Order: sequence, then structure tokens, then C-alpha cells
Amino acid sequence: MNFGNLLHWAIIFLVIALVAALLGFGGLAGTAMEGARILFWVAIVLAVIAFLFNFMRGRA
Repeated sequence: MNFGNLLHWAIIFLVIALVAALLGFGGLAGTAMEGARILFWVAIVLAVIAFLFNFMRGRA
């Protein structure tokens, strides 16, 4: 599985949130930050599940 795309999008949402916060768009910044947080944790959970499955199959 490729989790790099999820992390890539999480970083993009983080940058959007930072720029929006600097420009005073609080609502957009909060929404983008939540999107970045969700994508980051989804990527982490999927990576841990993939590592566990590979370890249990003996391909670690």
C-alpha cells in the first residue's frame, strides 16, 4: 500500500491551514487543519495495520 499520498495531502492541508490563518480566515484554517489531522491519523493507522499483517505473514 502507498501511504505517501495520504501524508502528501495532509501536508498540503496543513500548509493551506497555515496560510489561511495568517490571512485571517479562521474558519477555513480550522477546516483545513481538521482535514490534515484526519488524513495523518488515517495514514498512521493504515501503516500500522500493514506492518502487522506483513509481520504476521513473516515478510517483515
